[in-house]
Amino acid sequence: MNINKVDFTETHQFSALFLDYIKGKDQLKGFYNQYPEISNFQKQIEERNFSSDTREVLVKVLKEQYQHIDADYAPIKLLEEENTFTITTGHQLNIFTGPLYFIYKLVTVINTCKELKQNYPEYNFVPVYWMATEDHDFDEIRYFRLSGKKHQWSTEQKGGVGRFTTKGIEQIIASVPGMPQFFIDAYTKSKNLADAVRSYVHHLFGEEGLLVVDGDSPELKAPLKPYITADVINNETLPFVEKHTSDLEELGYKTQVHGREINFFYLEDGLRERIVKEDDHYKVLDTDLSFSEEEIKSLIDQHPERFSPNVVLRPLYQEVVLPNLAYAGGPAEVVYWLQLKSAFDHYGVSFPMLMPRNFALVIPGPVKRKMDKLELSFLDLFKGGAELEKEIVEKYSTHDIHLNGQKEAIMEYFDKIKAQATSIDPTLSQHVEAQQTKTKNRLEIIEKKFIRAEKKNQSDKLRQLHAVLDELFPGGSPQERVDNFLNFYLEDTEFIKKLITGFEPLDFRFNIITND
Repeated sequence: MNINKVDFTETHQFSALFLDYIKGKDQLKGFYNQYPEISNFQKQIEERNFSSDTREVLVKVLKEQYQHIDADYAPIKLLEEENTFTITTGHQLNIFTGPLYFIYKLVTVINTCKELKQNYPEYNFVPVYWMATEDHDFDEIRYFRLSGKKHQWSTEQKGGVGRFTTKGIEQIIASVPGMPQFFIDAYTKSKNLADAVRSYVHHLFGEEGLLVVDGDSPELKAPLKPYITADVINNETLPFVEKHTSDLEELGYKTQVHGREINFFYLEDGLRERIVKEDDHYKVLDTDLSFSEEEIKSLIDQHPERFSPNVVLRPLYQEVVLPNLAYAGGPAEVVYWLQLKSAFDHYGVSFPMLMPRNFALVIPGPVKRKMDKLELSFLDLFKGGAELEKEIVEKYSTHDIHLNGQKEAIMEYFDKIKAQATSIDPTLSQHVEAQQTKTKNRLEIIEKKFIRAEKKNQSDKLRQLHAVLDELFPGGSPQERVDNFLNFYLEDTEFIKKLITGFEPLDFRFNIITND
């Protein structure tokens, strides 16, 4: 596996806010704590206060969650020690891992922990995957794309997806030749989707010490009680999120999330709906559930597991229950975390380093050979289809398909005619200008017809170009956001190990992967 690096700006895939954060622009320094580089982790460790009681609860819950996989899993025991910290990423429970970038996220946190251990041997670092088990947006996780085909799971279940049974997934398993046994076991032997995801992630990454955490737990939610009360009863979160959001927008950036007065859902089996306050009662939208203030305070105290944080407060929940130092995420995640620091400060919770995950484009051998025939560079791939078509036509054409010299000459003649017309009658200049514009437009039409005709002459080259783009940017989207890792794992079971060897977690550049 060979890896070439491309600067993020050359890919034209990232927002100005994300790029400016990577560059360490001064105007953004008030929106985060420490910039993600090895030398800053010592400060982050020193500032990270983590309750020993919460650590004890975390270890107890994780032992229960892993009892059917590996009751003696070493990373859990490591978390008992006060000098152990985590590096975390989070993601939805996409079936069969979903798009490639999920794998890249996990590789990022694994490699970060390895690098930290080399630089800070007196501490322990555990990579964590926080499963978004409480998420209820099933449409986003129900499918994956393999060999150009979309495989989709159908179920009528509602609520937090982690609680879904895996009934119906066996039909997908049967439709994929060579489906790995670890997926078959995970989906057929687990009681719910959360257990299934933990099972296959452990198979793929357990040897690397990756720890899978399910936050849908009564005991893990217990330390969150004061924050639930502060948000649901006192609406303390919204002003701070709005302030940072407004500050970023005043700097000219686009933001990702917007807070609400209440940033919690009500969660039960088959149900995850927003909590709103109407008059003097707290209601669960689209249900008949309604609580007085005293009733909901009692519910928070007795059943914190029924309160599920939204995108604004899920980050806070993670940092409350994990001894975490850094969060690795994609461009949208980094942006919305930047909106949250003032809320963390208000609640007195340490704000983690924000680490961009690894980004990559995998170019299979046959596609690379087509690129070589077309003399396409790695940077060419990010230009877009229309521009590349034009460049290919110009590069391989044996004809002069532009009217550059002719157009300029004709326009110069019109300028002389306009001057002549003005000397005779100034009002004639407007008529000449109008004819000049018409002529220019007609010449451009002729030129476009030249190019269109030449495209037919270069149809074989253009077909090769689109074959490359369709493979690497399916549907016009980046490969890592569409294709499943099985596209590569089924041909090379060492694919993930090679990613772990090749990726550098704190090298914020785009990875181009080839095998030649």
